[in-house]
Amino acid sequence: MDIANFLVKDHAAHLDRIQERLDYQFHDVGHLLTALIHSSFAFEQARKPVQDNEVLEFMGDAVLDLAVGNALFEAFPGASEGDLTRMRAALVNEGSLADLARTLELHEAILLGKGEEATGGRAKSSILSCAYEAMVGAVFVDGGYEAARVLAERQFAALIARGRQSMLQGDAKSRLQELTQQRFNEAPVYVLEKADGPDHARLFTVSVRFRGNMLAMADASSKKEAEQRAAAAALENFVDLDFNG
Repeated sequence: MDIANFLVKDHAAHLDRIQERLDYQFHDVGHLLTALIHSSFAFEQARKPVQDNEVLEFMGDAVLDLAVGNALFEAFPGASEGDLTRMRAALVNEGSLADLARTLELHEAILLGKGEEATGGRAKSSILSCAYEAMVGAVFVDGGYEAARVLAERQFAALIARGRQSMLQGDAKSRLQELTQQRFNEAPVYVLEKADGPDHARLFTVSVRFRGNMLAMADASSKKEAEQRAAAAALENFVDLDFNG
């Protein structure tokens, strides 16, 4: 038995549960298995090589951009290109994809190398979001675009139902940059002030600055989320600040 077939058999229970939660039955469950193989695990199988999930992640990223973009286009007829882009960015990002991965309990099924496992890789949003994209890519490879589109629209339906304003507010970085560009033709700068804690429980502190002024500072478990929080805080006070001396 080759390594791929062995892994499918060894992880059959996890694979069955994921298909149940997805409401999608794979024609070749090996595609789903590949979506769950992190590069650290594949690297450790040097004598019996297996494919990691990076190519499927690439495919899933493209599918999500199209499928979620189309769902937003249909949900908000007449929305501007800018608003559609910002809404999609608020939905298809590391944080939201990692949350969807946790809902599907992908973290229990991801195959990690020993080092990544030891440093809490199952909790890392970067790994979870990549696995989610790879899973969508696996559906696309297994069942074609229509199957992937239906899956994506079902997965994102509740998020889209929150409404345009909720999504636009979620992308604070884009809104802050748009504001500074409109008023001053310049963009804000984000500075990583510090990163504390062990790898599996890292806390990033980020400040957002404009024309030498620190607008706000925030922390979070990922740099991207800290930047969003800092931008959101900056937006609350931005109109009251004087950048002209």
